[in-house]
Amino acid sequence: MKNTDWLIIAQRLQALAQAGLTYGQNVYDLERYQELRDMSVEIIGKLSDEPVEKIKNLFANETGYQTPKVDVRAVLFRGTDEILMVQEKIDGDRWTLPGGWADVGYTPFETAVKEAAEETGLQTEAVRLLALFDKKKHAAHPPQPWYVYKCFVLCREVGGSLLMSTSETSGVRWVRESEISTLALSLDRTTPDQLATMFAFARQPDLPTLCD
Repeated sequence: MKNTDWLIIAQRLQALAQAGLTYGQNVYDLERYQELRDMSVEIIGKLSDEPVEKIKNLFANETGYQTPKVDVRAVLFRGTDEILMVQEKIDGDRWTLPGGWADVGYTPFETAVKEAAEETGLQTEAVRLLALFDKKKHAAHPPQPWYVYKCFVLCREVGGSLLMSTSETSGVRWVRESEISTLALSLDRTTPDQLATMFAFARQPDLPTLCD
């Protein structure tokens, strides 16, 4: 089995353990669920190269039945051959589509608009959902502790101006499709195949929404 297969198993064990801790009542069962959760954290740490304490602290903040995290990306085109991308400070100034984790209290469209404003300076309006992907289905993403759905939202520029840097980004610009292969991409956030799929939407706006 590949490491990614073991990571999926460990993530599933983590989710089952948390469900048991949420709904279990027998003290002995709760102890077993906690031990199972601790073991899953250790496995995830070894497979994802994240420190065990960091993973443990992150999962300790989770309560209730565990569900996938949602990553929302704003997709802005200029014509059919340019897409707006930013450089992520936290990932060595690598390039990605503007976006981040979905925030409680915000719809997916509102999250896309908010992230675009915060990371690019542009005011936008959300137009449509282009794709909803399961991260494990896209092998170019490096392993990480969480189980993640990725949401790509087409946005339209309505105002503002590009910010060359923000608290999260060190650069922003319109990128041609032919340039993608020359960029150091933040693969945790955006893959070459996903960008190719987005450009297909630029050329054929009426393509149906994709969902894994």
